[in-house]
Amino acid sequence: MYNRSITDRIIDAANWLLLAIVALLMVFPFLHIFSVSFSSLRDVLEKEFIMWPTHWVTDAYQTILASNNFIRSLGVSSYITIVGTVVSLLLTATMAYGLTRNVTGQRIILLLIIFTLLFNAGMIPTYLVVKEVGLMNSTWSLIIPSAISAFNLIVMRQFFLSIPNELTEAGLIDGASELRIFTSIMLPLSKPSLAAFGLFYAVGYWNKYFEGVLYLNDSSKWPIQVVLRQIVIMNEATAALGNEAMLMLENPPPPVTIQMAAILMATLPILIVYPFLQKHFAKGVMLGSVKG
Repeated sequence: MYNRSITDRIIDAANWLLLAIVALLMVFPFLHIFSVSFSSLRDVLEKEFIMWPTHWVTDAYQTILASNNFIRSLGVSSYITIVGTVVSLLLTATMAYGLTRNVTGQRIILLLIIFTLLFNAGMIPTYLVVKEVGLMNSTWSLIIPSAISAFNLIVMRQFFLSIPNELTEAGLIDGASELRIFTSIMLPLSKPSLAAFGLFYAVGYWNKYFEGVLYLNDSSKWPIQVVLRQIVIMNEATAALGNEAMLMLENPPPPVTIQMAAILMATLPILIVYPFLQKHFAKGVMLGSVKG
């Protein structure tokens, strides 16, 4: 049996200690947000920093759930995230596969894609394009302009290139079309990659904030991050939640508890989805990184 030296054990212990400290630093803000969101008015007034609520109350969550604005924004963000992720994966996968085939202008298209990694048009030209194509005040303005990530596209193309040509040649010999090869061979083999990039896209769409402020004038179409900004920045929570939500309770909760509850509810969906995709995450990111 291999006997480990004292130096190896010390290094392992130091690594575990470092990882434990980093993990605690990551969990610490969530614990504070969680504790404040369930704290009573007395706890907020008496304690400068709350690590665990002394008196558990759910007034902040009742106020938020009574707000039509907040619930509507959750629905808008869910719609943008689901539809946007599906559209992005579909466009990214089809374009990546197309760039692996012998098509006219393939090199020029690839150079243009790489060019967008280094340079972009900027906010004002993008705004003018969105306005001219009629996407203003539409939820599609949060999806179409960022539907394809150039980085994800290049990595997925490299993954398709790493698949043995014998598979596609066998499909062609059997009479399969390019569409059939793509849907029956390429996509099933790229499930880990699709899961990883799907998570990237989903997090990006869920966190859409600046585009919502820039392109959406109707507050009923605001995603959750824009409404969350209203709750966090405004001095009075009623400005974002609406008076009907605050009047649900005789003693409205302090704004800070509403802010923390809103932050927790806006973060929770991504935290729930991530564990189901984690097993594909590392493998999907590494696919296509090495060729040969």
